[in-house]
Amino acid sequence: MKLRTKKPALILIDIQKAFLDEEYWGGNRNNKNAEIVCGKILNKWRKLNLPLFHVRHSSTNLKSKLNQSNVGFEFNENVLPIENELIITKEVNSAFIDTDLKEQIDKLNINTLVIIGITTNHCVSTTTRMAGNFGYETYLISDATATFDRIGINGEKYDSETIHLTALANLNDEFATVWNFEKLMSEI
Repeated sequence: MKLRTKKPALILIDIQKAFLDEEYWGGNRNNKNAEIVCGKILNKWRKLNLPLFHVRHSSTNLKSKLNQSNVGFEFNENVLPIENELIITKEVNSAFIDTDLKEQIDKLNINTLVIIGITTNHCVSTTTRMAGNFGYETYLISDATATFDRIGINGEKYDSETIHLTALANLNDEFATVWNFEKLMSEI
């Protein structure tokens, strides 16, 4: 049975221009073409006429690249919303907190979600965990998300690919099923 028969909703998380500034977020971003992969997935969803939700982060910090006053707040050109596509604006890591995302999903009787976006270990992870906890059948697409190097609690530097892979490992089989783009395309 193809995934499309479950009428899965695509959740595009924080695919915004701010994340093109690698150094601001910690440098050494992995999956540098994640937005292109996200755009291909979005185009497939549109062709199949499946439900989708664009989520964007609106930082309350005026200095943040994700503040509405900054060009970084804008959606990446690879995933620009078109007319009648729902846009959810959030101020915290989870797309479900202080938004109507869950109500919108439930109103459409959707129980399957496919999650893509940035960053793997922050908003993507938090939203994926909540989706799993809410009981949605959730799929996270590994090469349609990305992250940056992180500094540990003792000052040690963790490589972005390590951060990405451990975040995915923490989510897989507990909160979501992790697939890559090719697997998603073969299943949809």
